[in-house]
Amino acid sequence: MTTETIYSAVAEAIRAEAGRILSDGTVTAVVGYAAARRKGSAQPVVITKPDDAARLIFSAACVNNLAVYLTKAKKELPREGRIGIVVKGCDLKALVGLLGESQLKRADLYLIGVPCVGVLGSTLQPAVELDAETIADKCRECDDRMPQGADFVPLVELPEQPALDKKYAAEIARLEALTPAERWSYWQEQFSKCIKCYACRQVCPFCFCEQCLCDRNKPQMVEGTPRPAGNTAWHIVRAMHLAGRCAGCAECERVCPMDIPLNLLNRKMARELKELFHSEAGFEVREKGPLATFADSDDESFIK
Repeated sequence: MTTETIYSAVAEAIRAEAGRILSDGTVTAVVGYAAARRKGSAQPVVITKPDDAARLIFSAACVNNLAVYLTKAKKELPREGRIGIVVKGCDLKALVGLLGESQLKRADLYLIGVPCVGVLGSTLQPAVELDAETIADKCRECDDRMPQGADFVPLVELPEQPALDKKYAAEIARLEALTPAERWSYWQEQFSKCIKCYACRQVCPFCFCEQCLCDRNKPQMVEGTPRPAGNTAWHIVRAMHLAGRCAGCAECERVCPMDIPLNLLNRKMARELKELFHSEAGFEVREKGPLATFADSDDESFIK
């Protein structure tokens, strides 16, 4: 089966299930994807009526992590009743993290899982075919194509995952081969491009505070102007804030107008957490991550 055939069947199943759960009152709203203005493109949508289920689609252009719409920082959803949401594997990882941090309750959600073979790396030309050249870099390293524990998953058989170059792994290896000074120079150059638009924060499911600490000026924790010191502080603070939590959806990197490789930094942090603490963000609901937990077995060799 081609990707187009698979996603056509997935979209049909999503529409049928969304219409059913809205009709019988299982949910009060469904968060999914609808066609956008440009041909072949997609955008998030919230529907509350069964008839609107016909608007739902799924395609390789459905790149958004919809989990962000369930956080308290967003106000688009009804505040009463159960909410249905369409989730890919990486989206589900974010939901699991939010459940562990008591931002959501599983009983309040109805998960419509998507058997996923990948999404486009760029939606500037959404009409292109999904292939080894156009697939998103995050999808090259994804092994969570079937969402685990969803309430509904379309019965679609996925083809065997082709062998693809793992670009994040290759770039991490390249950077690790550099000297500390060379790596620092690389990241300083990347952070210097930041214009402090905070698009990375707005699209991240784990930035759920209604007012970010970095927006406060009494006291001012991070400089708000796009200057080198403030930029570096912002990105290092954010990387540490996401360590052990990041679901790897790469939305921050996708929306960055300056093409800063933010997910590269997040993947490096994830690797460190896995090697040092045997911890990996995934489908297990945990109250606390490794950086917020103490265990007697923790390595204390750094203490002098």
